[in-house]
Amino acid sequence: MTETAKKKRGMPSSFTILLALLAIVAVITVIVSGTSGGAVTAARLSDFCTAPIKGFADALPVCLFVMILGGFLGMMTETGALDNGIAVLVQKLKGNEIMLVPVLMLIFSLGGTTYGMCEETVPFYALLAATMMAAGFDPMVGAATVLLGAGCGCLGSTVNPFAVGAAVDALTGVGIEVNQSIIIGLGAVLWIVTTAMSIFFVMSYAKKVKADKGSTILSMQELKDAEEAHGKAASEVHKEVKLTGRQKGVLIAFAFTFVVMIVGFIPLADLNEGVANFFDAGAVYDADGNAVVQGWSALITGLPIGQWYFDEASTWFFLMAVLIGIIGGLSEKQIVNTFITGAADMMSVVLVIALARGISVLMANTGLDVFVLDAAANALAGLSGVIFAPMSFLVYFGLSFLIPSTSGMATVSMPIMGPLAVKLGFSPEVMVMIFSAAIGVVNLFTPTSGAIMGGLALAKIEWTTWLKFALKLIVALSVVCAIILTVACVLI
Repeated sequence: MTETAKKKRGMPSSFTILLALLAIVAVITVIVSGTSGGAVTAARLSDFCTAPIKGFADALPVCLFVMILGGFLGMMTETGALDNGIAVLVQKLKGNEIMLVPVLMLIFSLGGTTYGMCEETVPFYALLAATMMAAGFDPMVGAATVLLGAGCGCLGSTVNPFAVGAAVDALTGVGIEVNQSIIIGLGAVLWIVTTAMSIFFVMSYAKKVKADKGSTILSMQELKDAEEAHGKAASEVHKEVKLTGRQKGVLIAFAFTFVVMIVGFIPLADLNEGVANFFDAGAVYDADGNAVVQGWSALITGLPIGQWYFDEASTWFFLMAVLIGIIGGLSEKQIVNTFITGAADMMSVVLVIALARGISVLMANTGLDVFVLDAAANALAGLSGVIFAPMSFLVYFGLSFLIPSTSGMATVSMPIMGPLAVKLGFSPEVMVMIFSAAIGVVNLFTPTSGAIMGGLALAKIEWTTWLKFALKLIVALSVVCAIILTVACVLI
């Protein structure tokens, strides 16, 4: 099938899908409220209408980060360094472009298993979409490299503080001690197996698209949108490209920006106190723990590297965008206009993130999430290990649509599911990994995740197309995870 023969597909947009889900959740709360004994409050029309606005307010830090990221990437594009840099990279890899997939997926998965790399991946979708198009693939290869790489890492969390860390803390809070070695070992097995499966899957698709552009799963409209957004970098590959001194300086600053961001998000204090102290060197704290004198790495953002979140990352990207503009030789007017235009280009992504978060806000405000959790826990009581593990996995699979946040899910569910596992004679460590694996699989495709919806929007890929692409792999990952966890539940 040739590229020109591909027909336009009338797939619903991400906005339509999210609005439909929001309406469905609202209707469910109305139905359930009558039989929940007051546990669930029926959503009113005003709750439905204001949910996207409340979602925007709740997701404001990540939305602001995405807008500033747009300005940052716009600055990179304006200097010409990003397009030329991608072209030079692909030219040097000529004949071995496929190796980008396993190398980058392993890097992203390492970030996922160690510190829960998720929202932090959003900046990479546009970059990898452009890179993979320049390498002769399509934007789906770029999106899959990011999403499946980091996602499988989170699925098989080992020391991820937002998943296993929060779960262990919740269990400790109800008097249940856990063996961290078992968690790390079981997490490593899940991480390695699922990452290997995903790499094979993405590489197979990439090879097919490389050989025949018409085999892409993307619609004509998606291809057109991707070409408009990322095609310039791809066109540079076929030219003799040389980087200027200014462009080399811009690319060094670009790489430095992302390295600092990644390290900034890693909870260093939980992993290595010595490293954390290094980045906080020079700080003086009062009796209440407030910084009287800031450490050297906190001078710009207010918090030392290793304690960052989106406010700090936004500050960092904003300042580096200005610096890159200066290094690239742009005028003051060019810097201002380029940043504003780049930020404006991200508004559709911001609105998708806000709408996705609005669904979670509505469920939390009506009590639907906790109600479903309690009902599921009661249904699992008295089951054998062979049945308990896969059923618990399915329960968490369903709950993850209601609570896509790993730390939020751990905090809410572990005080219920952990004691239930212990009462039935099962390992609480396995329950932690059942939770991690299930929410990890769901966060590979759930439309209630702002990171997924925002990332796909940056790559110019509709959610329905992503689901069609990844569905077989997601089913396979679910089955494999359920088998590994069932064996662990029986043996441990």
